[in-house]
Amino acid sequence: VWESTAGGSFTIKEDTDPAHQIARGTRIVLHLKEGADEYLEESKIKALVSKHTGFIAHDIKLHVERTTEKEVTDDEDEDEDADAGEGEASADGANEDQVEVADADADEEAEEQKKKTKKVSETRLMKEVLNAQKPLWMRSPDDVTKEEYASFYKNIASDWEDHAAVSHFKVEGQLDFRGLLFIPPRPPFDMFQGGEDRRHNNIKLYARRVFIKENEKELMPEYLSFIRGVVDSDDLPLNISRETLQQTRILRVIRKNLVKKSLEMIEGLSEDPEKYKAFYSGFSRSLKLGVHDDQKNRDRIAKLLRYRTSKSDTEERSFEQYVADMPEGQEDMYYVIGESPEMVATSPFVEKIKARGFEVLYMTEAIDEYTMQQLKEYEGKRLVCATEEGLVLPGDDKYDESELEASFKPACDKIKEVLGDRVEKVIVSNRMENSPCCLVSTKYGYSANMQRIIKAQALRDSTSMAMVPSKKIMEINPQHLLVRQVRDAAKKDDKANGQVCTDLAWVMYETSLLTSGFSLDNPSSFADRVHRLVAHGLGLGETPPGVPLPPTLAESFTAQKLKEAAASAEAGQEEEKMEQVD
Repeated sequence: VWESTAGGSFTIKEDTDPAHQIARGTRIVLHLKEGADEYLEESKIKALVSKHTGFIAHDIKLHVERTTEKEVTDDEDEDEDADAGEGEASADGANEDQVEVADADADEEAEEQKKKTKKVSETRLMKEVLNAQKPLWMRSPDDVTKEEYASFYKNIASDWEDHAAVSHFKVEGQLDFRGLLFIPPRPPFDMFQGGEDRRHNNIKLYARRVFIKENEKELMPEYLSFIRGVVDSDDLPLNISRETLQQTRILRVIRKNLVKKSLEMIEGLSEDPEKYKAFYSGFSRSLKLGVHDDQKNRDRIAKLLRYRTSKSDTEERSFEQYVADMPEGQEDMYYVIGESPEMVATSPFVEKIKARGFEVLYMTEAIDEYTMQQLKEYEGKRLVCATEEGLVLPGDDKYDESELEASFKPACDKIKEVLGDRVEKVIVSNRMENSPCCLVSTKYGYSANMQRIIKAQALRDSTSMAMVPSKKIMEINPQHLLVRQVRDAAKKDDKANGQVCTDLAWVMYETSLLTSGFSLDNPSSFADRVHRLVAHGLGLGETPPGVPLPPTLAESFTAQKLKEAAASAEAGQEEEKMEQVD
């Protein structure tokens, strides 16, 4: 007998109690501490066994008491009626018809008595098997049906829907282990939840069918945290500690294989466009996070990304499809990041690219900013942002723009003088097709979309925005009539044209803030300038000092009503005078 009170010491003695003798095996007796009565509850015991030893090969049985109710039929009255019927038949056998009627009545009464039952409660001791769920991963994949996979997934995931994909595998070599992975039909609501209690993954680690640990951070990368499943290794000791588990090389080997099998599952889904569309709508952010975090598998994950483009309308296309449709002469892949597909589709940054017949990838999720910082190329094709400084398209170097820049130098200088430090510089550009101008971030500055993301942070403070470079480069379209108007006004350099030139420069700057994805610093000033320019365009001009303003519509309406009322009163007075004369 081995005894211990968990105080660091134990005793061993020979068992002399006849009541303790068993044929074979081991009897373990636990004495609970005071206040630990919850561990005597049937539900608590079942939960512990299900969690830690739910897949042990041998049955684990629990002695439980079950009370059942049994229905007992009261047939005493039936027997008495039958005896009485026999006496009557022997006493009076003259009339056969009467005997048959009596027998029929007796049968009906017997049927009624059978319907009269009573319930009796019965309590008995029975053994209930707790680990009825068998470990599917120990069987061959060829011997497991789809229904068994679905049932197993619902059991470990507590889900009511079937899984989207499954991977059942065995790894042999320096380390032997088995695994069973599932892709859920929808993303969990807390997939990107922050805080100390967030889940890093949904993989359960077993050693020889005994549960060791779950949510182990080193077992699966964060971008694959939605994958559910179990991993069972015979090489892990049963008494392994958390510290030893974190340091063992076994986890690194398991992690590498789990990532490989998970990506194979997703690649298998991508072969079915309809299934992959449903998967991608829920897990696209996870894949984009994988491009950012997983350098070894970055190119592999990039093939799984899908985006709307300028040529696909509402359908999403892969990088592989983009490259396959690239026209001759195009060497780079172009993309633009914004708030919505509708906004980036009408952005001035993509006008020239689309006019040249090149396809543009529309990226509209906040995580795309971080993804594209790591993904610089695909299949040897450079990924170029349409909003970057100094964008050069194929064929642009054929034109000599020195004369054009000299012609618009007065306009550039005037706009820079008006805007001051709000722009780094003003240059002539052929980036645009229809828009008069656009604002481009400096080479090492944050883009407009990135600044919008930083401003949207719930816990940001004023110091976080102070670290964001605010200066921008203003590019003007020399073919636009508004830009030519500014150039002509800047060349005349008189007072009348100076105010118009100033207003045009401010309106161009503030409208380009909006179209380029930035936010206005002072919307009311922008509205005043627009109203002033509209009035100037309509020839209304400004009212000189001392001249009364024309009445508003409401004032005119009130004056008209007062005039009509006075005329009506005067007519009434004239009528009264005529009556008096009569």
